[in-house]
Amino acid sequence: MLVRVVALIYFLGATSSLLGQEAFSNGLPRSDQSSGAQSAAQSAWIDLRQHPRAASRPQSAPDWVEAVNMTSATGVDGAPRTVFRIRVSRPGNDYRIVFFRLFFDDEANARPEIVAWDELGSQVLRSGELGTGIGLPSSDSVMIPMNQVSTLDVEVPGDGKTIRAAYLDWMTSSEVVHPVNAEHRDIIPEPFSSMPPLHSPEQDVEHFGTVTATLAKETIPMGSDAAHAAVFQFGIEEQPLLALMTFEVASPRIDSPPEVYVNGEDLGPASISLPDLADPAYRGQSESLLKGMNFQYTGWVRAQKLVPVGNLKVGTNEVIILSGAGGPASAVRGTQVQLKYPWEKSDYLLQPTH
Repeated sequence: MLVRVVALIYFLGATSSLLGQEAFSNGLPRSDQSSGAQSAAQSAWIDLRQHPRAASRPQSAPDWVEAVNMTSATGVDGAPRTVFRIRVSRPGNDYRIVFFRLFFDDEANARPEIVAWDELGSQVLRSGELGTGIGLPSSDSVMIPMNQVSTLDVEVPGDGKTIRAAYLDWMTSSEVVHPVNAEHRDIIPEPFSSMPPLHSPEQDVEHFGTVTATLAKETIPMGSDAAHAAVFQFGIEEQPLLALMTFEVASPRIDSPPEVYVNGEDLGPASISLPDLADPAYRGQSESLLKGMNFQYTGWVRAQKLVPVGNLKVGTNEVIILSGAGGPASAVRGTQVQLKYPWEKSDYLLQPTH
């Protein structure tokens, strides 16, 4: 089985075969590193763009990445496909699962899949389509058990130009404890990530005087104008003490977070929780390096906005979310609201008036 970072996925063994002719073969030079188990398990960043910048240095990889090829192929439906083939070897017996993060343009008609093969050319695993077809630069991750696996393919419809890069790292395991009475979350930390994936409850949940309600779990596209806004409605029966909007946003410009409106009033930009700046998902854009560079995070990040309770009303409330001014089109998912009400065990302080 193949495990996505946020969920467990099951697969059927039989899949369609591909026929193709190798377009180019690119054996990667070894990274300059000392021998030993620790250096052998170094992570790998593999640039899969077909037209890299002229100033780019020759690509290197750790010893366990043996070669990278690109193949033109034809699916059983006769449609052209492109396969990026990465040949790998396990650095040692202790390394059994590889983390594979693919960076790509998430187009509906060009959603990639990751396919694992053994030495005999038999298919071992297939991920299913990555991404959601939101039409934005994005990334998606899977974890792959590497028993008997020697080759990892990135298979995508078309000419493969929507594929940008891959990040591979070996996973280790350890015993994890979690509170029995707290909400269970599948916390599988991704490299560079600051937050686990956001889980949205199926039904409203009340805990210690706080109600959590999901407004929409699905992915909703949005732009920077009212005609392309993500719109949500929810009702309240009693005025809360605090209100917090939480959602995940796709491919935001990091200096221009989404704007949140509640009942027609602009509450300003949301706060986004940014991953480590070393994350390869950051992509810069500039007309001139001398004028500075804007950065877009090509993946999903968590965003939050504290809503002043004076902006809420008993009855139906409307929330509008727009991508930040000057930023690209985006999308939101897992949108939820938390409402904090008086609770007899809460810690309150009554300040004397003067």
